[in-house]
Amino acid sequence: MAERPSGMTLPITPPVEPMLAKAVDGLPEAPGMTYEPKWDGFRCIIFRDGDEVELGSRTEKPMNRYFPDVVAQVLEQFPKRCIIDCELVVIRREEGKLPRLDFELLGQRIHPAASRVKMLAETTPADIIAFDILALGDDDLMKQPYQQRRELLFKTLNGVRPPIHLTPITTDAEVARRWFTEFEGAGLDGLIAKPADMLYEPGKRLMFKVKHARTADAVVCGFRYHKSGPIVGSLLLGLYDDEGVLHHVGVSSSFSLARRKELLDEIEPYRNPKDHPWADWAEQATTGGSQRMPGAVSRWTGKKDLSFEPLSPELVVEVGYDAMEGDRFRHTAQFKRWRPDREPQSCRYDQLERPLKLSVDAVLETSG
Repeated sequence: MAERPSGMTLPITPPVEPMLAKAVDGLPEAPGMTYEPKWDGFRCIIFRDGDEVELGSRTEKPMNRYFPDVVAQVLEQFPKRCIIDCELVVIRREEGKLPRLDFELLGQRIHPAASRVKMLAETTPADIIAFDILALGDDDLMKQPYQQRRELLFKTLNGVRPPIHLTPITTDAEVARRWFTEFEGAGLDGLIAKPADMLYEPGKRLMFKVKHARTADAVVCGFRYHKSGPIVGSLLLGLYDDEGVLHHVGVSSSFSLARRKELLDEIEPYRNPKDHPWADWAEQATTGGSQRMPGAVSRWTGKKDLSFEPLSPELVVEVGYDAMEGDRFRHTAQFKRWRPDREPQSCRYDQLERPLKLSVDAVLETSG
């Protein structure tokens, strides 16, 4: 772990646990409620005291070594003594395509090799989206209402240049509803709603988040055992492309202990298939290939065993998901129900709702 700066004299001492948001089904409305995009990146509380900077993660561990480019931008553009709540994102920019957030590229920034970190900082630099301020100079602002903190943040960072940005905000619920639909096309996750009188309370879920929710029918192609014993840990999900190739698209894994035991009985008739479309996953994991397989080495855990128990691809399940990251579910899918009425071959990518495309630059230039 990176060492913390020893000479900081800010009114709040790192680390600080970020304030969180609780999920709600609909857009909350109240006098003075502020709405802003929910950015899909790494939460980061940035501390600057003169020449010393700390990038605090959601787990309260410093991230300085992974983001030297962010440290450089903070030293260049942030006030000399401040604590600012941000999201670190990576924007994929390719010729002929609209810029959009790319969480996979961002995740690659977490790498143990210093040479790799240096290369990635140059080739996939992070952008900084600022949305709250906890301290400025000698003033602790956490007990001030959010509306006052927001006004001070925008005044303090007025004139910053990319890759530092102020998050777009609006107090108009109708504008927020439009943003909810439009901004997804740039890779954003939904909306955050903040009450005007909200204090900054670390770890408390005082904000609200509204995320996109959808369902899809997927083929159950395998499972992994739970760490606690011979019960189901996760179900491996697949979808067919237009060529009839079955791709691994994610997992469903949030089950009670009792349900995990039941699932093992329910999938028993489909175990030990004579043939399986992912039988060559081990070779794919070492040699690469265009088809997504479930046994590739984890970037986050290195040597973690990602082997699985194959199931005959006959079971269809309805799952809930919030968004896609390329050709897979962005987060763990939620088990809804078995679909014995569906044929596995009908579980195709074309059932998925795809948002309209939008440049992330257009989002950053938006105002309410």
